[in-house]
Amino acid sequence: MSAKTLSSKPLRLAVFDLDGTIVDSKHNIVRAVNEVAQSLGLPAPHPEAVPKVIGLSLFDALAALFPELDATAHTDLDRRYREIFVRMRTEPDYSEPLFDGTLEVLDQLENAGFLLGVATGKATRGVTYVLNRHGLTKRFVTVSTPDNSPGKPHPGMVLRAMAETGVEARNTVVIGDTTFDIQMALGAGAHAVGVSWGNHPVADLKAAGAHRLIDRLDDLLHAAEDLTHKGAP
Repeated sequence: MSAKTLSSKPLRLAVFDLDGTIVDSKHNIVRAVNEVAQSLGLPAPHPEAVPKVIGLSLFDALAALFPELDATAHTDLDRRYREIFVRMRTEPDYSEPLFDGTLEVLDQLENAGFLLGVATGKATRGVTYVLNRHGLTKRFVTVSTPDNSPGKPHPGMVLRAMAETGVEARNTVVIGDTTFDIQMALGAGAHAVGVSWGNHPVADLKAAGAHRLIDRLDDLLHAAEDLTHKGAP
């Protein structure tokens, strides 16, 4: 759908996080982090530590997981991680499925007049791979990554999405699974919807200020419609 005004209704925008929100990728991220640690002779982070940093830009996430290393070592970690992930994606058993209901909710939102966007901590190359893999490239009219915007929780990705589509903050809904997504949405003045099946606990999403929490993607359209009808958060 192109970014054009829909009759008398104002433009509305739904901006999605990827990892943990519509793409089930935690197992791959944990594996890549563990392989990075092993390649450098470092102890692997505690299994519960990795989900806490998913959503940040890769450099920031790895710096948080390996705080004992300096910036030069973090840069090396970043490079090795990217190489490992590229290799993993060539393996025949590589799996990174969409969560149930993703395609249906994208259809529902588009049919209701929402433009669709992405705001993710993934690098642009990774986003391109995921969207191509699932046939989603043409579904999103705006895609923000740490390659073209400040990383989460900075509001820059959502501000960019709104600027590119011409949608006001009061008509923008951000959907994510981490406190970084919620903080990013609030910083941009947009509505924040947290999902319960991702990487951060629901209690943390609520404490971060999520306007709505949903347990199924089936519930998203109702939440997005209700929030945007109410106007400013």
